[in-house]
Amino acid sequence: MSADADSLPGVNASAADRMVAPRPFLREHWPWFAAILIAIVMPWFFFNWSTGRHSGFVLTMLSEIGLMTIFALSFNMQMGHTGLLSFGHAILFGLGGYCTAHALNAVKDGGVWLPTELVPLVGGLGGLFFGILFGYLATKQRATAFAMITMGMGELVAAAALMFMGFFGGEGGVSTNRVTGVSLLGASYSSSWQVYYLIVVWVVICVVLMRLQTMTPLGRMANACRDNFERAQFVGYDPRMVRFYQFVLSGFFAGIAGALYAILYEIVTFDTVAAPKSATALLATYIGGAGGFFGPILGTILVVLLQSGVSLLSNAWLLYVGVLFIIMVMFAPGGIVGLIAAHAPIARIGRLRELIVPYIRVLIPGLFAVLGFVALVELASFTTIGAGQGKKLAIADMAIDTASATPWIVAAAALVLGGFWLRHEARAFRRRWDVLIDEAKRQGVAA
Repeated sequence: MSADADSLPGVNASAADRMVAPRPFLREHWPWFAAILIAIVMPWFFFNWSTGRHSGFVLTMLSEIGLMTIFALSFNMQMGHTGLLSFGHAILFGLGGYCTAHALNAVKDGGVWLPTELVPLVGGLGGLFFGILFGYLATKQRATAFAMITMGMGELVAAAALMFMGFFGGEGGVSTNRVTGVSLLGASYSSSWQVYYLIVVWVVICVVLMRLQTMTPLGRMANACRDNFERAQFVGYDPRMVRFYQFVLSGFFAGIAGALYAILYEIVTFDTVAAPKSATALLATYIGGAGGFFGPILGTILVVLLQSGVSLLSNAWLLYVGVLFIIMVMFAPGGIVGLIAAHAPIARIGRLRELIVPYIRVLIPGLFAVLGFVALVELASFTTIGAGQGKKLAIADMAIDTASATPWIVAAAALVLGGFWLRHEARAFRRRWDVLIDEAKRQGVAA
């Protein structure tokens, strides 16, 4: 106890501790509050003050980032925390969305009273139910067998979505209307910005709950079963039950994400339970970093920006996502958070600034190589897909003749020369990196 606290008349030690407790809490969790503040003000950066309207595209993209954040974090409850690689996680997402769509229709028809703010719980309970159903079978196995079982379940549900019209609606899916007229706050949710802030609230709730879950005994045992399930079993825990509970809880949060999807788009189709949706969660989690809690959040932001932004500019955006995934697997298996964490020892010895110049020297040839690669891909794309769609390749309003050899030669030269230059600079960067890491080890700074 500090002398200041002891000198306060009538204040005992425990009271003084309570008085100073909020300050460390705010200092420790300031990134959370900063992220919430950014999410609140972000739409207003794209507000057209002359017309008094938000950008519908930006609001939809931000809303997609929010709900996919929940989905990726729920996926990471299986892969990152428990070591379960699922190829069918989308079935929990999509089935939660279908349950929500039917619930919204029931509320709209007047058969059920349920405020729109609480509708995502329907999706969560739907994901929970199907998590119990599918998890009971899938979690009997682990590792490769678990992955294959979830893949089969994913294909099974995707096929069922096209066959059983009553619940799934076939290819057309189930349409709904989020404007039910039932709200705790008096909001109509007819505007995109109202839906966005509803999603923000649920993102905050789900992220906090999933973060707290990692600190529970179940969360700790999930990590233990991931690292060494034989030892966890030896000390008296049942790894199969740990896997089952994690699967069910992840289904609950995936169902909430699916519910928010149904509210945002007002339709749920078989695409929500198909393999590509599961692949999106896998990409976001692995690129961001499955080893850290916030990795899937970073990965989701990047993947959604590629899907929503780059897809408007290029027909080959999926190719770029695939190349990015391969690069991360080969050179940064820990994802973005792994790259950030790798710099921690150097930052602790106060020599992080010494990497600024080496990074710039790597960045310049890297940009040349990337631009050359992108140019070649776009040239190839416009000679096939672009030509069929009647499009013309143009850079800064300057038309590029894809039939000419000049742009191909320039692009290939940028890729090849940039690649060799990058390789040379990467070796120099590696030498400098090793020197700083060795210095951190000599000073006793843990990696």
